[in-house]
Formats: sequence, C-alpha cells, structure tokens
Amino acid sequence: MDFGAAAMGGAGDAGFDFISWYLEIPVISRLYFTGAFLTTAGCALDIISPFSLYFNFDLIFHQGQIWRLITTYLFFGMFSIDFLFHMYFLVRYCRSLEEGDFRGRTAHFVMMIIFGVTFMTLVAPFVSVHFLGSSLSFMMVYVWGRRNEDMRMSFLGVFTFNAPYLPWVMLAFSMLLGHNVTIDAIGILVGHTYYFLEYVYPAVAEIRGWKCKKILEPPRILHWICGTYQEPVHLHQD
Repeated sequence: MDFGAAAMGGAGDAGFDFISWYLEIPVISRLYFTGAFLTTAGCALDIISPFSLYFNFDLIFHQGQIWRLITTYLFFGMFSIDFLFHMYFLVRYCRSLEEGDFRGRTAHFVMMIIFGVTFMTLVAPFVSVHFLGSSLSFMMVYVWGRRNEDMRMSFLGVFTFNAPYLPWVMLAFSMLLGHNVTIDAIGILVGHTYYFLEYVYPAVAEIRGWKCKKILEPPRILHWICGTYQEPVHLHQD
C-alpha cells in the first residue's frame, strides 16, 4: 500500500459518488469527519473564529468556555492541501479501525476516543498545544498499525515497511520538513498507552490470574447509547 499515492485514490475515478461513499462510512467515523468538516467550513465562511476553538486552560476552566474541550479536536486548519491530507488520514484510519478491530464493538471504539481525548487534554497544558485533532488521528494511525502488523506499506514509492512503523515514518517526515513534532509525539504516546491497556494488559492479567483483567471496559450506559448493550446471562443450577 502506498499511503502517499492512496490519498488521491478515488478522487480521479470516473463517476465517483460522494454521497454513497459518505454514507458507507461507519457512524462514529462519519460523525467525527462531519464535525471536522463543518467546523472548518464555519471558519472559512467567517461564521466562527479559530480563536474561539483552540485549547486554552484558563479560558476553559476559569471562564467556563468548556466547548473548547471539543472544538480543539475538530479544527484541522483552513481548507487547503494540508486539510485534505488530514481528512484523508482521519477518515481512512478511523474508518479502518471501526470497520475492522471494532466491528460490532461501537462502545469500545467510543471508549478509545474518550480515552484519547481525556489523556491528550491532560497533557495539553504542559506542551502548549492549541489544536489536538491531529494528535487524535495520529493515535488512531498508531493503534491501527499495531493491529495490522503484517500489512506492507510504502512511502511515496521510495521504500516499504510494515504498518506498525507508519506513525514513526510520518514523524520522521515531519521532522525533515522542519515541522513541530510535538503533536505527532502526543498521538504516539497516547496510542501506545491505549494499545498496552486494551490489548497487552488483559493478556498479562489473564496469565497471572489478576482480578482486574480489563481496565478500559466501557460502562453499561455507553453500551446502551451505542446499541451494543446485552443483558447478562445468569445460569441457574438445579
């Protein structure tokens, strides 16, 4: 897979049906993509200002502008090639996770996003990051890569590597371009923490017989909201 060339895949196909493509995106990924697009459109039309969206600890917790806890994850910059690049990665890897590892486990997928948002929000005041959407999408890329270890990818057709190295390749590319890699590093840190707690820790806990085997199990109310709640089955012995 050439993730550089793939970004343009489909855009030049004859008869591309955007509505069908959009409706085929799983619900959580579609909601996130829609929110990000509408936020950017609102800024482009001067309906809202980016200055009212960015993460600012004092404005959030001292002046009650709590919407910034959400909007910091929805703004990816104004309409540009860079914005399209971010939307590609957001939709591709968010959708791949929701359709793959989290198929039929919507509550767990939402739990992953909640974990990422919470962790990044706690880290943000210490690293002076104002918009965290890229970090969240980077986290998804990291988790997707770790769950697809045998998938081969290529960087602009220059060299190939396995999927788990994708976030590191992207990080190195950002460094070569002189970009601030703090946002990418946050995504990798949070993604690795989530991967350990969700996939590594339960296996270790099972082997060692620990009582707490699942740390990130979604609460019942989240299962109910996502439509994945199942009543527990009680077996009665005569």
